[in-house]
Amino acid sequence: MMSMNNLFYSMQAWRLLNRGGRLLHLSPSQHIQKLSSRSNQLGFCQVLAAFTQIQRSYTERANYIHVEQDADIQDISILRFDRKPVNGLNKDFLIEMDMALEKLENNPSCRGVILTSAFPKIFSAGLDITEMYQKSHDYTNAFWRSLQNMWLRLYGSRLVTMAAINGHSPAGGCLIAMSCDLRVMASGPYTIGLNETLLGIVAPFWFMDTMKNTVGQRETEIALQLGKLYSPEEALEKGLVDILAADTEVVNVAKSHMVNWLKIPDHAREISKQMMRKKTLEKLRTRQDDDIAYFTNFIQKDSIQKSLGRYLQSLKKKK
Repeated sequence: MMSMNNLFYSMQAWRLLNRGGRLLHLSPSQHIQKLSSRSNQLGFCQVLAAFTQIQRSYTERANYIHVEQDADIQDISILRFDRKPVNGLNKDFLIEMDMALEKLENNPSCRGVILTSAFPKIFSAGLDITEMYQKSHDYTNAFWRSLQNMWLRLYGSRLVTMAAINGHSPAGGCLIAMSCDLRVMASGPYTIGLNETLLGIVAPFWFMDTMKNTVGQRETEIALQLGKLYSPEEALEKGLVDILAADTEVVNVAKSHMVNWLKIPDHAREISKQMMRKKTLEKLRTRQDDDIAYFTNFIQKDSIQKSLGRYLQSLKKKK
């Protein structure tokens, strides 16, 4: 059991390291690096105690992402989004997803993951607008970094990643789907696309780059300017998704394709993927802080805040 002395140091170290919310967006491995860099100031016992507190904090936060090993294919896992009602991407959701992917990355027996939703008719409605409305600079910075970190993890994953899109997938939901190696979308009255401009928001450059890498320059230019949402059939035609299936079968269809992908030697597939995606990943890695500053300054403009406020009010009226 942790002594009272170590418990005191744990809380002091946690307050010092997390002052101003600066570390809330970091993954456990990034926290360890930060703790290590401060070890001369804090002392070993304090660092150890602080890391224990980190582990406890992250364990308690696991509410929105559920991962299970597939019963049919032992080498893969199913990752399900489970944040009611529409899998809105808030900071905690994004941190959990980054952590879950990191854990799978570090599991040598895992070779692939299928991302899907626990809810019918919705994959993810994208970024939670309330995370960007009337929030402090520090909070907005942490929120945006959590999104960056999740995308860097997913887009650069060594794993075979497949999106089983079992419903609507606008904005951030579309980003997640495009970041996977293969996309299986449900046929039906669903839509997918980057529709940020409809809310008066501009998709950041790495959203744009991801879409351009998926459907090409010209289609991306049109889609982003118009905030276009594609039907499943249109998305298939443009290459935004790869396969259509019944909404109840998207996971099974993804699994059937996963079998073929896993026949390829991992090292050859991983290196090929990294070579193709390295430039896009490095572009964000070298500009993360600038991207955060740009986003926060943009989203906190009075005109943008008013636009977000009107949108949130319109949602309340629909309920």
